[in-house]
Amino acid sequence: MLLEGDTAGMTDLLLVEDDETQREALAFLLGREGYQVRTAADGAAALAEFEAQIPELVLLDLMIPVVPGTEVCRRIRLTSNVPVIMLTAKSDEADVVVGLELGADDYVTKPYSTLELLARCRRALRRHRALRTTGSKQAVPVVAEPELSHRVIEVAGVRLDPERHRVWVDGEEVNLPLREFSLLEVLMEHAGRVLTRPQLLDRVWGADFFGDTKTLDVHIRRLRSRIEPQPASPARLVTVRGLGYRFEEKA
Repeated sequence: MLLEGDTAGMTDLLLVEDDETQREALAFLLGREGYQVRTAADGAAALAEFEAQIPELVLLDLMIPVVPGTEVCRRIRLTSNVPVIMLTAKSDEADVVVGLELGADDYVTKPYSTLELLARCRRALRRHRALRTTGSKQAVPVVAEPELSHRVIEVAGVRLDPERHRVWVDGEEVNLPLREFSLLEVLMEHAGRVLTRPQLLDRVWGADFFGDTKTLDVHIRRLRSRIEPQPASPARLVTVRGLGYRFEEKA
């Protein structure tokens, strides 16, 4: 396990890539950067590796045999919030959107810059470690809402516990992936105020974000599906046309 603040060291990383040449080259690169790399050439092998030992980060090619990458991502998200970065050779935006909808944290389109990929890995790990409060890599189980003695944020029927990475909507606990939790936290901390798209990207994804700004829209849509009674007509997380988004103080 890494010391807080490290970015690679002996981080356990699962690389899922069916192209042997790319897999070996990328595994070598990551190993040289200090990652402990396990590899899988298809979706079934990836799920077996994941279940045998949950990694701290997953690099997942979408176009893999046996079990598609999108299905691998979906199954991972059933039990874990470990960061997942998609690797995709497709230029079709729909493939990226599907992966993000299923819970992936980020994506890199092939051919990619190795510096960009490494930067995304470091950022995903920093965000995950900042929010993780125990050594467990499993998703937080759904249990009855506890009495909380430390700081929580409560707005419009939503209660967010930053320290324990837990969220309740109208008294019922909701499990959020890492990026959606961070996005909700920022919005709730500034409830009643409009946050522009650049502000949200900077605060949640960081100043070194390389991706398409439509990534934000995908995560907003996913977040609404979890916190809104009617996601198509949001009452909590509203769009301010031409500006950005606002979390209402009263839903």
